[in-house]
Amino acid sequence: MNAVPTTLRPTLLTVRGLTVARKDLPTARIVDGVDLDLRRGEALGLAGESGCGKTTTALALLGLLPDALIRTAGELHLDTEHGPRPLHTLSPRGMRAVRWRRVSMVFQGAMNALDPVMRVGDQIREAIRLHRPELDRAAADARVHELFDQVRLDPARVRSYPHEFSGGQRQRLMIALALACGPDLIIGDEPTTALDVITQRRILDLLDELRRELDLSVLLITHDLSVLAETCDRVAVMYAGRVVEAGDVDQVYGSPQHPYTQRLLASFPAVGGPRELPPPIPGSPPDPAAPEPGCAFAPRCHAAVDRCRADAPAARAHPHESHTARCHLLPWPAPAPEAAR
Repeated sequence: MNAVPTTLRPTLLTVRGLTVARKDLPTARIVDGVDLDLRRGEALGLAGESGCGKTTTALALLGLLPDALIRTAGELHLDTEHGPRPLHTLSPRGMRAVRWRRVSMVFQGAMNALDPVMRVGDQIREAIRLHRPELDRAAADARVHELFDQVRLDPARVRSYPHEFSGGQRQRLMIALALACGPDLIIGDEPTTALDVITQRRILDLLDELRRELDLSVLLITHDLSVLAETCDRVAVMYAGRVVEAGDVDQVYGSPQHPYTQRLLASFPAVGGPRELPPPIPGSPPDPAAPEPGCAFAPRCHAAVDRCRADAPAARAHPHESHTARCHLLPWPAPAPEAAR
């Protein structure tokens, strides 16, 4: 693997102004002007509570949006050996050539993603030969065995069916499937959901080992900030379809500059702390079909002032150029609400 720090490495994926809306109601934006940058060899975490647009962002990157949604704006550029490739201009056929060869995904429910009546080795070989037709069956079979080794599964089990594996093993199979065609970027959409904490740890460690061993970029989607703290270089926090804070993991966790990030971090009990549940974030996320002016988090924010409810804040940098947040009260700790009016 290249020993150059990820901060000095070229950008693999650039996302600018990505917007996804409902086809029947274009004003209902599920993803609203998302900007992301992911360098080669870097792990970027995408965090936020359920319904904030994380998975929809990932599906838009892969051209896999459900029929009810449509990308209405945004530019997506993927770096290749021939220069930046504009994914937003590709036809469905063009995107099929990118998926799995350049960008692949580890889906949330392994049992739902794997064909229950097809041997797992056959499923992986089929994906390889579909995207790499130059390989014959023998070469594809050799690649399947190599992938089993990489994800720490016994190659002798290539003829087993999905139900014959444990939950953690099935997730390893999903990782093998994602690695099958040697992509530059893997998107992990809640890859440890429904797994016990020990198995979660093993899956996350495996992803991290493979990232360093194969020089992969990883976009890891989760609502669990503690997962991102140990596995990612940078983190982007989403709320109501927008990235409200982004920066290096140490910056965001050490000095969160958006009240939503602060409340998310505070929702995790400290080891050795009081034996009581932390206070929840009051209220609910806004309805995309009924957008209101101002900051989307204002109705739930403990420090909101009149300006917050009237004007949507732009992303600003503080205290470093690499650390941005959408908050009128930046920098935090903010002044008292009365002084900020």
